[in-house]
Amino acid sequence: MIDEILERVQDGRTTREDALYLASLPSHELFHLADQLRREAVGDTVTYVINRNINFTNSCIGDCAFCAFRSENGYVLSREQILQKVQEGIEKGVTEICIQGGLLRGMMLDDYCEMLESIKSHFAVHIHAFSPMEVFHAARNSALDITDALSALKHSGLDSMPGTAAEILDDSIRRKICPNKISTDQWIEIITTAHRLGIPTTATMLYGHVESLENRVDHILLIRDVQRKTGGFTEFIPLPFMAKNNPLGKVVSRANGIDMRVHALARILLHRHIKNIQASWVKLGRKLAQTMLLCGVNDLGGTLMEEHITKSAGGTSGEYLSPKEFEDIITGVGRIPRRRTTLYELI
Repeated sequence: MIDEILERVQDGRTTREDALYLASLPSHELFHLADQLRREAVGDTVTYVINRNINFTNSCIGDCAFCAFRSENGYVLSREQILQKVQEGIEKGVTEICIQGGLLRGMMLDDYCEMLESIKSHFAVHIHAFSPMEVFHAARNSALDITDALSALKHSGLDSMPGTAAEILDDSIRRKICPNKISTDQWIEIITTAHRLGIPTTATMLYGHVESLENRVDHILLIRDVQRKTGGFTEFIPLPFMAKNNPLGKVVSRANGIDMRVHALARILLHRHIKNIQASWVKLGRKLAQTMLLCGVNDLGGTLMEEHITKSAGGTSGEYLSPKEFEDIITGVGRIPRRRTTLYELI
């Protein structure tokens, strides 16, 4: 049985039943398999990107139960403040500006486009911005369809998108943790439309709250199905639920959602489809992120410079990791550090 499963793993045809069987293996066996597949897919290079994160507002009309960032009367950065933050990033050598924020009541597509255009008019930098939920919000407010909204954003300077707002791609779970967020089908529609228009995206999964192992496996396999059709995902990023200062944390018994096996399973199920599995150091902490490099992970994300969403939910790993710190983490487990662009071109 195991030989047949491993053959399907190698071919990129791992089934749901295979995944559940592999998840029952002792951790060291699962990690060893994931590490072998990581070496086969990308070798011993571990990448990171020098980027600048900008959360342009924490005001939000949403009601996601896992969010500690939202505020009904929060801040909204001015264009001048956003440009100043971009300038600070450029001075530190960033190649990517990552922009996400809350859902401002009445914010139109033109507002999102103007933000992109103002940055591009001053700086030659890759803009990685706006979750599928933000795209949906902009399109709905402006009475446009998703294709037209994404086309306008791309024309204004959007280079790639974070595949956040995915949470768990199962509507029975979404009704419990984010009932007014886009549905699974809407998330997939926005992502596949972005890919069709030449806008690559990441893919994420928020785990460790009310979902089951089966929900996690189904989510990853759904990501794989999309990738088979579009080829537009650059990486997969498991994000552990942070339980502090949010309503969901009050009803979830676990202190946090960190499970090292998730990254290993992702590497195995996405083999031959998505090469890059990322560990979020800002959520995991530096030591655990380093350990994940032995469990199938080959990327550690970005320097960030500033981060409010995880910090609001109890994250204690800081908001900035310097290139030297990345390189120390990577060489500490005998791997080869390399800077990359957002689209995984080595620098």
